[in-house]
Amino acid sequence: MADTLAPTPATRLFGIEVPVVLGPFGGMSSVRLAAAVSDAGGLGSFGLYGYPADRIRETAALLAAATDRPFALNLWLPLDGSDTLRVSADEFDAYAEALRPYFDELDLPLPAMPERYLPTFDEQIEAALDARPAVLSFVFGVPPAHVVDRAHELGIVVVGAATTVDEAVALESGGVDAVVASGMEAGGHRPSFLRAAEESLVGTFALVPQVADAVRVPVVAAGGIADGRGLAAALTLGAHAAQVGSAFLATEESAAVPAYRDALRNRAGRTVLTRALSGRLARGIPTRITDAAEPAPFPVQNWLTGQFRPTAAERGVTDLMSLWAGQSSPLARGDHAADVLQEMVRTAASLLP
Repeated sequence: MADTLAPTPATRLFGIEVPVVLGPFGGMSSVRLAAAVSDAGGLGSFGLYGYPADRIRETAALLAAATDRPFALNLWLPLDGSDTLRVSADEFDAYAEALRPYFDELDLPLPAMPERYLPTFDEQIEAALDARPAVLSFVFGVPPAHVVDRAHELGIVVVGAATTVDEAVALESGGVDAVVASGMEAGGHRPSFLRAAEESLVGTFALVPQVADAVRVPVVAAGGIADGRGLAAALTLGAHAAQVGSAFLATEESAAVPAYRDALRNRAGRTVLTRALSGRLARGIPTRITDAAEPAPFPVQNWLTGQFRPTAAERGVTDLMSLWAGQSSPLARGDHAADVLQEMVRTAASLLP
């Protein structure tokens, strides 16, 4: 019985040994986890959502010091002008007031309106390109042509995320080197960009073969893959690697607090799609917040809830946290990232010809 997998177009493109990519968690990434996955032969990833340029440079330096293997940095494209969204002071106060019960529960004051909610994409991308990671991945759109060209000049592989076949084709036309086919089972935010996320809910194992047929670049399957059976299925359906999130998020190397990791293993049998925590559609474990009506637009809602979610995490108040989780989270096994990856590859190899 084999205990490894043959090289694929994705492993050759990324310069890795096994066809497993760590999901780039926005806000939940850790240098320790990304390095552990890379050191074990996969592609470690780090989500840079909300990071200003100096923090991007610092994080990239820490990653380079932690592993000598390839790793990926991930950025959110400014879909629908999210970089420059402005709301009035009165609108902000109304959005904050709607969340007052959660601030009060944690004995926190309502925050004042910030000067900005996010660093601009332009400042982020310059820092990310300067870091020269092996892979630079994007969600929520097709990266600008000048960014793709500059990345290629620097020898950086460019990856985009698609939730439909049309998005995958658009990404390939935009010059990306690989496409992540992200099915609706995936935890976290839905990275749809051509149509509303609610209109782009295709399941992973319906999406992957269609994307594989529609594009020539390597395809990475994402969503509902938490063990070797899912990896084998993805490879059988035409993917060249699998992106795995929740199974790694549940390990000790992740940035998730113990209460979150426990929820992934024991409460993720039911997940929901909600805009309540960030203003954008995302999949997670239901909490008191996920049913909230009419949230503020992104990124205002994400910034507002981000003012109390860290305190909730410190105190283990899971009902006031964003418990992003995929539909296969209950399949998560193993306390350490290397063990999760090795068992995933071993099982997949035993199932494939």
